[in-house]
Amino acid sequence: MIEGISAVLGFAVGVAISPVPIIAVILMLFSKRARVNGPAFAAGWVVALGVVSVVAYVLAVQGQEAAESVTTDVVSWGKLLFGVLFLLLAVRNWRSRPAPGEAAPMPAWMAGIDGMAPVKALVLGLLLAGVNPKNLMLAVAAGTAVAGLGLSSGDAAWSLVAFVVLGSLTIVVPVVYYLVGGAGAKTRLDHLKDWLAAHNNAVMAVLLLVFGVDLIAKALPSLF
Repeated sequence: MIEGISAVLGFAVGVAISPVPIIAVILMLFSKRARVNGPAFAAGWVVALGVVSVVAYVLAVQGQEAAESVTTDVVSWGKLLFGVLFLLLAVRNWRSRPAPGEAAPMPAWMAGIDGMAPVKALVLGLLLAGVNPKNLMLAVAAGTAVAGLGLSSGDAAWSLVAFVVLGSLTIVVPVVYYLVGGAGAKTRLDHLKDWLAAHNNAVMAVLLLVFGVDLIAKALPSLF
């Protein structure tokens, strides 16, 4: 199990450090239905990460059983592909970062968070965790990495649970903090939101660059 958790740790950190979803959940905690929408968003996030990583794991295991002789090459090519995609996303994020002193633009959909119904908050959590390209690739990579270790079903399950838990900390913790933190929680969360908005693109560019280089470095020795 320790081996599985080690394999998904980096991917979980990559999911957790997602400025836009963190900003979104903080905005929900300042909305009219904060005590319902915050937990609903967090629930959608957790479910999406779990579903994507488990599906990726199951498909990867089935693929290995169907083509045992080419498993190593398939996994290595998958790592190489993900690595290249992460590098491309890193370049895009770096180029789109705001100039010094310039306000960072936020997605237009954030304007509707204040009046959002709980069901929409749940769906938004599902989309940002399971459909957002960066998080989707990281969840798939985590499931695939666990499948490649040949762990028992129990150890694989605990590894994926660890991925979901660690990848959800930055979403769940603000919600819990808001619910139990009192008046001071709003001020601190607001400061965090402003900092993330200003540094969103730079943070994501560095993160994606690290993951891209790491995956490519792990894939190349097996392929060549």
